[in-house]
Amino acid sequence: MTVTIDGPDFVALQVRDLNAAADFCEQHLGLRRAAVSPAHAVVFDTKPTPFAVRELLPGVDLADTARPGLGAVLWFQTSDAHQLHDQLTAAGIKILTPIADSPFGPMFSFEGPEGYTLTAHGG
Repeated sequence: MTVTIDGPDFVALQVRDLNAAADFCEQHLGLRRAAVSPAHAVVFDTKPTPFAVRELLPGVDLADTARPGLGAVLWFQTSDAHQLHDQLTAAGIKILTPIADSPFGPMFSFEGPEGYTLTAHGG
């Protein structure tokens, strides 16, 4: 029998400034910290997949890239993509793609911590 995987069960972004990235996620996205996080990361209580920001792993230098995570797409579900879009815009967060219809509801992409592209959808 071949062994398979079920899908992602943990997602983390490597960041230079852990506190600033965690603050961004809390203040602008409304994420709440999980009860326990390792010293090098902040884990958020997201469902179904836990999400975290973490310190850089040895050998990772985000200065070597124009956009961290280029090629990876991270989608976050929200109850109201239009309202989140308006909140982020009002907070001065850079919107990368305008809100548009998708098979998963309204969606748009914005610049997250340290330049990562994040996409929100739903509502």
